[in-house]
Amino acid sequence: MAPPQLNNESGSSNNSCSKMPTQYSAAKATYTNATAVYKPYRQFAPLLVIFVGLPARGKSLLARRLARHFNICSEEAKVFDVTEYRRKLLFPYASHEMFRADNVEALRVRQQSVRDAMNDAAKWLRDGHSIAILDGPNVTKAQRQEVYDLFVEQLNFRVMFIECVCENKEMLERNVKDILIHSPDYRDMGTEKACTDLRLKLTHYKAQYESLEHGGYTEVPCATATVIDGGLGGVVAHGVKGIKEASVLSYITIPKVTNQQVLYFSRHGESEYNVLGRIGGDANLSPRGKKYAIALARHVNALGLRGLQVWTSRLRRTQATAAGVNAPKQIIPELNEIDAGICEGLTYEELQDQYPIEFCERDKNKLDYRYPRGESYVDVLKRLQPMLQVLESETNVLIVSHQAVLRCVLGYFLDVPHEKIPYIKVPLHTIIKLTLEGHSYRMETIKMPIDCVDTTREKPLNCSPTRTAAEALQTVPQHFETLSI
Repeated sequence: MAPPQLNNESGSSNNSCSKMPTQYSAAKATYTNATAVYKPYRQFAPLLVIFVGLPARGKSLLARRLARHFNICSEEAKVFDVTEYRRKLLFPYASHEMFRADNVEALRVRQQSVRDAMNDAAKWLRDGHSIAILDGPNVTKAQRQEVYDLFVEQLNFRVMFIECVCENKEMLERNVKDILIHSPDYRDMGTEKACTDLRLKLTHYKAQYESLEHGGYTEVPCATATVIDGGLGGVVAHGVKGIKEASVLSYITIPKVTNQQVLYFSRHGESEYNVLGRIGGDANLSPRGKKYAIALARHVNALGLRGLQVWTSRLRRTQATAAGVNAPKQIIPELNEIDAGICEGLTYEELQDQYPIEFCERDKNKLDYRYPRGESYVDVLKRLQPMLQVLESETNVLIVSHQAVLRCVLGYFLDVPHEKIPYIKVPLHTIIKLTLEGHSYRMETIKMPIDCVDTTREKPLNCSPTRTAAEALQTVPQHFETLSI
């Protein structure tokens, strides 16, 4: 679908990161005056992050990425999307007319959707969660004042406003195209009509827009940040004083791929330890694993991916699996398999025989369980944080890693609840492809026709310390006594 022509939209095709638009280059004097009366409120209070900006500026994608970032840090963040609340009140979408400032009836619906989202966000924070994210245009000073009054003045929470602006015409047109393709509002609307409708919707919003940087919000003292061109044009921040606000700022200053992002993942080929049913270790590939390495290289090389990178762990089975792929390779320690501590190299049968209580505890809570002198899934999620931020800024990357690590990576991108991450199926000899579509990722799997063992172990029905060995080993996958298969 071709993007619409955006009338009355300012923009530039210059993608330079070093040149920042003049209107965002310095703090305004009015803001300096406002910070003198910055209201002190609790450092450990929950935080509401409020997104501001015209449609097609990347707010929703950044909001969801920010939530994923905090969730992997165990901060329990949730996005409250004003547009989704509007659809609950009024669907199907009719036309751009509902966004006219003088459409009183539609304005009431839109105001109600904002208040419903605010109320749910307030409940989320009151229930003990750390961060709520209000995703909506919030284009007027009055709208933002209402949010501030509720969350700061009445509830004594912290707030931070993030404004997304886009001065890059090419990027703006790609964002518009994404809306036309993925928004439920335009799902059943013809291409030409949808393009016209969205252009007029943008015109209505622009007529009402009061920018943070142009004096629209300087009267209320709190943390603000303006993200320019998805971060490629820089980030301008004011009044960032809290720990959580600083973490938000740190995250949004790293530019992310905003569309056409494709990532590939694969476990190493079948290893000798996989054949024997042993966990961890640094084993070599089995003969079938070596065949998979050849098949993987043949498949990936045939794709002709521009700028392809290959990331592996330090362990030799991942490096051997990726060896034939024609692309620069980088060894990343964060991609090492979960450390099984004193249980490294054991089979599940040996684990049950030698450490039955440990085996039981892991089955009861696989997410939080930490092997003695080893790691838990939570530990793996934490060590992956820096790498995941870098990965969000890349495309055409093939990661060859391990079962537990790839469960964590896929769980991050696919918004899988943490407690379900240890049970994500990541089979051997399978290529997994993630494609960014709108605000979320679509997953595809390509199974290579090379036999291998199945290493997936489901949670057993009985996780009691008094269970029998047979009950503990009920879901142990089949494996072999020797490497001669």
